Amino acid sequence: MTGLDALDARILLALDDDPDATTLGLARRLGIARNTAHARLRRLLAGGALRSFSHRVDPAALGHGLVAFVSLAIAQRGSDAAMRELEQIPQVLELHATTGDLDLLLKVVARDTGHLYELTERIVAIEGVTRSSTSIALRSPVPSRVAPLIRSVFEEQA
Repeated sequence: MTGLDALDARILLALDDDPDATTLGLARRLGIARNTAHARLRRLLAGGALRSFSHRVDPAALGHGLVAFVSLAIAQRGSDAAMRELEQIPQVLELHATTGDLDLLLKVVARDTGHLYELTERIVAIEGVTRSSTSIALRSPVPSRVAPLIRSVFEEQA
C-alpha cells in the first residue's frame, strides 16, 4: 500500500500501542470523527497496511516455542511446486525468496528439537529441495516490530 499520510501513521501507531482499540476509541484518542477513523481503518485493511489478527498470536502459547530459520537451495524448475508444498506445512510461519547462496528462507516453529528434526526431514524430502541449513533462534532481543519504522518514515517526511 502506498500513499500513507500522517493521519494513517497516527492510526497505525495508536493501534500498535493498543491493538484492541475500537474505532470509537481510536477516533477519541486521535481527535477525529468516528467515520473518518472507520474509513481509514477499512482502507488500511484493504490496502494491506494492517495484517490479520493471527500475526498477534504467539506460537509458544500453542506449544511451539522453538523458533528456527531454515535456508533452502531449490532446483530452479521446482521452485513454484516446492513453495506450494512448503506453504502447506503449518509450522512454516514465513517463506521468503532470497538472493545469495540459498534460494528460500523459512521461519519455522516447533515444539522442541525433536519436532524440529521431523519438520526439517519433511522439508528436505520435498521434490526440488537440494540443500538446507537450519539455525535455531536462542532468543529474540528485538521482537517483530514496526512502530519505530513508522515513526522514522513520517519524521523524514515532516
